[in-house]
Formats: sequence, C-alpha cells, structure tokens
Amino acid sequence: MPASDLAPISSHWDTAAESFDDEADHGLRDPQVRDAWGRRLAGWLPGSPCDILDLGCGTGSLTLLLAQWGHRPVGVDLSPRMIEQAAGKLSAAGFDIPLMVGDASDPPTAAHEPFDVILVRHLLWTLPAPEGALRRWLNLLRPDGRLVLVEGHWQTSANSTPYAPGSPELPWLGGVTAERLIEALEPLAVVDRHEQLTDPALWGRPIGDERYVVIAHRKPGGRSC
Repeated sequence: MPASDLAPISSHWDTAAESFDDEADHGLRDPQVRDAWGRRLAGWLPGSPCDILDLGCGTGSLTLLLAQWGHRPVGVDLSPRMIEQAAGKLSAAGFDIPLMVGDASDPPTAAHEPFDVILVRHLLWTLPAPEGALRRWLNLLRPDGRLVLVEGHWQTSANSTPYAPGSPELPWLGGVTAERLIEALEPLAVVDRHEQLTDPALWGRPIGDERYVVIAHRKPGGRSC
C-alpha cells in the first residue's frame, strides 16, 4: 500500500507512543503481568533460541522479553516514534536488536529472511488488507516455522469510520473473532492451536471481550498463494 495512504495511521501511533506503555499489557511494567506474558510466550515458542519477527512491535516490550531469553528478534513497526521508544528500551537493557520502520503487513525487504516464528499481537485490526498480510507473513516462515497471532474482538460490530482520520477503511476495525481469523487462515495454513486468553494477569485487569492466540504453520508443499 502506498506510504501516503498509511501516513495517517503512522501519525496516530506516533501520537500514542509517549503514553503507550501506561497500559499494563503494553509496558509490562507490573512484574505479575510481565510474568504472565512470559509464561504464555514460553509455551508458544520453540524451546531453543530462534529467529523471530515481531511485527507491530510497538515500544518493544515483547521484543525485549524475546532478547532476554536468547532469541534473535527483529522488530518492525509503522510508527517511527514507537521504534524510537523500542530502541531506547532495548539499548538500556544492553541489547542491539534490528528495529525497522515499515509497514508490518508487508515487511521491509531487510526483514525478508526466513524466520522460525512470526509474532503478531493486536495488529490485524489496524490493517487495510489483513488477509493479504496473513499470506505474506506465512511466506516469510521457514518450512517448520510458526505464525503466532495474539488477537481479540473488542467491539460487537466494526465501525466503518477509520480510527485514524484520513486512513483507509479497515475491515477488521474493532478486532476479529477467533472463528473469523481461523476461517481466513484455513486456505493458507494449518492451525495448530487456538487458546482463549482470559487470565486477568495478562491484561492487568479483568476483561469482558474475546482475546485469544491462534498458532499456525504454512501448509506443506510450498508458499501460500
């Protein structure tokens, strides 16, 4: 998608970057929330260090966890300000991790090396063409790689008005149900796991909407068309 079409979305997240980590599940400042995400991620990722593409990495909280565990993460986010925050966070912890400003739905060429894991958290609802993004992401995986999608459905019906004025219409604005996401994945991938994420410790509070993880791998025999 032309950069000019994505500029309003980038600007929206630039504005949000300064206070982004105030949300418990964004900043992971609360040790209980951080530990809850750590336990979940440990069950979704390979046990040995691997190459992980963190798409829509935001301020880099999950990227930092991955680096601390010995994985080799690469972060991509559309917002320069988010990447700036992530770089500061990782540098302060002693890590030199590749971080790129770019469209996470169609990652920059520098992020086109094959990965063992592609990690996506609460990103699909922000994309003008989420199903096309799923295809591209699957094609960036190694043959035995896995796509880890942490998503949710926060509104009963998506408002057709974009959340960032001037941005393209977003078909999954308000989130996407697990059922709809799995339906979109089935022609492209094998879904290995679907798990509801209802534990309040993950979010720093009780939640009343749908939040979940879906883990999938590319179908045997080649690339996703």
